[in-house]
Amino acid sequence: MTVDRPGLLVFNAMEVATLAGGLRRGAAQADIGLLMAASADPADAPAVAAYQGRIVATGRLPEVEARLSELGVADSAIERIDAQRGTVTPGLIDPHTHLLFGGTRHAEVELRQHGHSYLEILAAGGGILQTVRMTRAASDDELLDDGRRWLGEMLSHGVTTAEVKSGYGLDTQSELRLLALYGRLAAEGPVELVPTFLGAHAVGPEFRDRPDAAHAYMDSIISDQLPAVAEQGIALSVDVYCEPGVFAVDDARRLLVHARELGLRARLHADQISSGGGSELAAEVGALSADHLGAVSDAGIAALAKAAASGHPVVATLLPISSFYLDEADSAPARRLIEAGVPVALGTDFNPGTSPAPNAQLALAFAVHRLRLSAAEALAALTVNAAAALGMAESHGSLEPGMNADLVVWQPESHALLPYWLGANLVRTVIKAGRVVYAA
Repeated sequence: MTVDRPGLLVFNAMEVATLAGGLRRGAAQADIGLLMAASADPADAPAVAAYQGRIVATGRLPEVEARLSELGVADSAIERIDAQRGTVTPGLIDPHTHLLFGGTRHAEVELRQHGHSYLEILAAGGGILQTVRMTRAASDDELLDDGRRWLGEMLSHGVTTAEVKSGYGLDTQSELRLLALYGRLAAEGPVELVPTFLGAHAVGPEFRDRPDAAHAYMDSIISDQLPAVAEQGIALSVDVYCEPGVFAVDDARRLLVHARELGLRARLHADQISSGGGSELAAEVGALSADHLGAVSDAGIAALAKAAASGHPVVATLLPISSFYLDEADSAPARRLIEAGVPVALGTDFNPGTSPAPNAQLALAFAVHRLRLSAAEALAALTVNAAAALGMAESHGSLEPGMNADLVVWQPESHALLPYWLGANLVRTVIKAGRVVYAA
């Protein structure tokens, strides 16, 4: 639901995690800017105020009310929300999803149980290529209806902003279509969408019988798809699946350099299954993020650490649900990345083949229980660092004056309980741009 009042006041929280201060890395990733209740009196509890869609104050209730008064905001213009001694955080940001697709790939579960790897299934025409066939065959209405369904799931679990990739079209017309549908969903809201062009998700089916298939298809992306995507103006960045057996570093570099010339930011699926230099390339080209990193090498970690230390951080976006679903032997080395000073974000990798899970709370829990992040580090990874992975850290991901008023009121009294209750939806209220958009 929504309200028409321009002011908002969330009060009587046990904790408010502000995440103020920007991107977290190293030991600072565990600093979530925590404000805590001093007593059972609501006046001693932390509160958050917003006006006209922006955060205006955090602090004890009397301080926050005083700030609203200074701004001339009348009581009648304020929507008051009792946090009921729960936890308040910024809205979750999912920086890696593949929202629009046709069909399912549930049969692959049994194939993997019989020893077939992800790349073997892809090479045989399954995997991404199966989804491409079903996506091309689906109608716009079918794709939009499914997209709305999954966005509703994301919202109900606390996500207020999500990156959304194309990549299940793999030709110019189909990729533009997916991006156009993202534009329609973005206009509908309330979840804010950040579209990414992923034409280099796999070699297009029309090219696979050629001896130089990957190189020729990349030529086609650069000469045909990429200029059309830039002219369309919906995608904000370009992604490439840089992995041995998919796209080599040299071809990925060519795409990302051309994308930069057209004003599109770079991101990579990097070192997911084997170490192929994707992380080093992400650092080289100044990508916003390097995602997956299940097989990142020592050299890759060093390259990401050097980029972060130089003031040009590439966010390591880890996707623990995907590695769990694929039953991969190794998860991304989250602790090593944090200890090296690399900023870490988290995403769901929501997609029909390797992570059919539109639940960011599950990603947070898996980050704690499988990647061994603390609850605070995981929360930073799904808020302020996820915003940085999308190039949005100046406006999203924290609760401090001037930032977008995107926040979640959680039932538990501490952020430490968010990854504890596995499988339970702990959201009480979701607020986007200062308006209530979901209430349990």
